[in-house]
Amino acid sequence: MSSSNNRYGMRRSGGQHGDVFTKPEVVEFMLDEAGYKASDNLSSISIMEPSCGEGEFIIEIIRRLKQSSLTFGFNLNEAYHKSVFASDIDAVKIAVCTNRIKTEFPEIIHPEQNLFVEDYLLSSHKPVDIIMGNPPYIRYEEIPGDKLAQYKNFPTFYYRADVYVPFFEKSLTQLNPGGKHCFICANRWMKNQYGKLLRKLVAAYYSIEKIINMESADAFQEDVLAYPAITIISNKAKGEKLLYANISSIASLKNAEYVSYDSPKDEDWSNVFNAQEHELSLIEDQKFKIGIGVATGADNIFISKELKGKVEDELLLPAINAKDLSGDKMTWGGRYFLNPYDKNGNLISLDSYPHAKAYLESYKERLAARHKARKNPSRWYGTIDSVSSTLQHSPKILLPDISGNRYVFVDEGNYYPQHNIYYITGNEMRQLRILAAVLMSEFVRNQLDNLTNHMNGGYARWQSQYLRKLHVPNVEHIPSELADSLLKCYEDNNVSGINYYVVRVISNEKENPATKAVVRPKPKQLTFSFE
Repeated sequence: MSSSNNRYGMRRSGGQHGDVFTKPEVVEFMLDEAGYKASDNLSSISIMEPSCGEGEFIIEIIRRLKQSSLTFGFNLNEAYHKSVFASDIDAVKIAVCTNRIKTEFPEIIHPEQNLFVEDYLLSSHKPVDIIMGNPPYIRYEEIPGDKLAQYKNFPTFYYRADVYVPFFEKSLTQLNPGGKHCFICANRWMKNQYGKLLRKLVAAYYSIEKIINMESADAFQEDVLAYPAITIISNKAKGEKLLYANISSIASLKNAEYVSYDSPKDEDWSNVFNAQEHELSLIEDQKFKIGIGVATGADNIFISKELKGKVEDELLLPAINAKDLSGDKMTWGGRYFLNPYDKNGNLISLDSYPHAKAYLESYKERLAARHKARKNPSRWYGTIDSVSSTLQHSPKILLPDISGNRYVFVDEGNYYPQHNIYYITGNEMRQLRILAAVLMSEFVRNQLDNLTNHMNGGYARWQSQYLRKLHVPNVEHIPSELADSLLKCYEDNNVSGINYYVVRVISNEKENPATKAVVRPKPKQLTFSFE
């Protein structure tokens, strides 16, 4: 069967599934954490990797099994065929893995018998003691239609989930009682909407032992933006506590400092992540204000290039809409907004503005037919939203409703936004520009992607209800050197640079946690037990 027809899809890195390999140090750590150690008798411990690629985990598993066989005197070939299993949807990857085993372990006869070319999610396997690996990262939109229909049979496959979510569900249910599950995977299922039902499943029926967040560490053998975490979950009654660590480098894996938290009781795991992200806060908690541009109920009357000279200048505000924000340029389209309110937000008297009166009365029938005007006929020329003319002169971030543009614009105080633009005001210009840079980052865009409804083209939406839920670094607390670097990248429209420095900011904050009980690693890991 041709492998080209059997791939899950593209990884988030842009490569095909199986093209992103886990670093050996991470593989070794995960096997240690799962209790699969060469110093123990591994002859009867069954283990499976459900998405093996070219065998980064399997090769290390067999190395340990071989060393154990030399120590405890059992037959390697027999132990392999009895206890080591792997699968992958890509026949080419399985072939590579098979050849690696044959080359390094010639004493294993027909290793391919335990390596399955299959869609693990749609296959059956006997229970095992350990499930280990790096499942594929494939976004909902990239899952082939025929597969998508079948994957929806998984109860946890909820709300545009990544394919790794059913991988969790399937592999957890394959564990023997007391067995251990250890994945390195995107951490987003633990925080975002699409992971809700998986979190609920894990909290109800399994024991979360450890979460090692690796957003700032290079866990893979190529540069991918996957926001990884290692999770260690046991198939046993839920424990009272879990251990959480945040690491900034692979070198710190074995010496990580763990913080103890109460185990989550349902799908809400915020007790862990809100505590860890203490320096991440909501935008409006940082003295910023989020708003939406003015809705008039009759834009073609209140907003026009032709208003200049037709009505009194003091009533005109330069209006900007989403069409004026393109690429990395903000280009005003020359439209003005006829503002029917005074500086205090009160509706003006038309008698004081004869030109505006004549203009608006020429459209009175249409304006009076609007729902708001019918409710209050004397205010027939008011807009749907009230207007604060000071907004024009306030520095503000401008965000078009649809998030298709990577660039985030800052208006220094020239324009009044229309209703298809959301804005953020507050603080001083430097902090606004830092926040604008942060909003361009993958860290924020990934949050937005999982919070919002998507428009045609797959674009998320910059809406106030979602902006108010974003967790971002506190801009006042960003070290000046990093802030300067963010600003430079923002000015250069350097998104990759912004991503780099935002990760550094987050890492710096998380490496300096508030006062918490810290659990230091024991010098020696506990031996794995299947009681």
